[in-house]
Amino acid sequence: MSTAAPHPDAIDTSIADLRIRRVAGSLGGEVLDYRLGADLPAQAIADLNTALVQHKVLFFRGQDHLDDAAHQAFGALFGRTVAHPTVPAPDGTKLFELDASKGGGRADSWHTDVTFVDAFPKISILRGVTIPAFGGDTVWANTAAAYERLPAHLKALADSLWAVHSNDYDYGADRVQLEDKRLEHHAKVFVSALFEAEHPVVHVHPVSGERALLLGHFVKKIAGLSSNESARIFELLQNRVVRLENTVRWSWRQNDVVIWDNRATQHFAINDYGNQPRVVRRVTVHGDSAVSIDGQRSRTRIRPEATNDAHIDTLIATTA
Repeated sequence: MSTAAPHPDAIDTSIADLRIRRVAGSLGGEVLDYRLGADLPAQAIADLNTALVQHKVLFFRGQDHLDDAAHQAFGALFGRTVAHPTVPAPDGTKLFELDASKGGGRADSWHTDVTFVDAFPKISILRGVTIPAFGGDTVWANTAAAYERLPAHLKALADSLWAVHSNDYDYGADRVQLEDKRLEHHAKVFVSALFEAEHPVVHVHPVSGERALLLGHFVKKIAGLSSNESARIFELLQNRVVRLENTVRWSWRQNDVVIWDNRATQHFAINDYGNQPRVVRRVTVHGDSAVSIDGQRSRTRIRPEATNDAHIDTLIATTA
């Protein structure tokens, strides 16, 4: 069956030789006829970075030539790649794997990656290794658009707030169904070492200068407020982030690659594929601490104590 050509009004050709099909109104672009790899020249990476800041999420079909090594080598072109702070990587890699057959393999809650450290990742690069026959889509939300669409009085409130983010968050919140093995994985692996960081609820994107809401499921509380007040304000602002007009939904195919700006998005993996196998692997690129509108930076509250120099080096490499 042939595929209809995209409408010309949906194609963005403003960035060098890239042809980008807009997928949704607020964010998301499919880069057409593009081969990713570690052999891309510096200018190509600069162009992809420009496109990423503009579209927030970039989608690439048909990247079947990428294996784990090539995936990591490509990711390193965007900066220093880092492993997950607590979840062990597949042997010999820094990859973060989500395998639906394992306890922690379904990221079915709205979040920005690894915000429980002060300098959270700037870019995530996810590759579809095993994709179910149906279901398993991922949805992203534009946190800059969400802020921009707030009424003035809510912007003023959000501008003044800071939030505590932790990997020891309420894992069961908003999940309809929880299997014992998922709870066990969260308790024994994901929270094997405790991290907490304090971030401004509104931060300034270091490249675009846009203001964006920095929330998601790692938020433990709003600093300085009671738990009841904190929950109400978090819900109010978080619900603004995930309004449908701020989102884009992607239906995965085998060997797709998705790159997103972790500084301006949240995402959610839809858990609607039952017991079908689903494996995706992520390369994560180091980022900087968030900056508030008055110039303050995110700060660490809790971080595992290092017991020796080697462990210190590991913590710096995986959480900086």
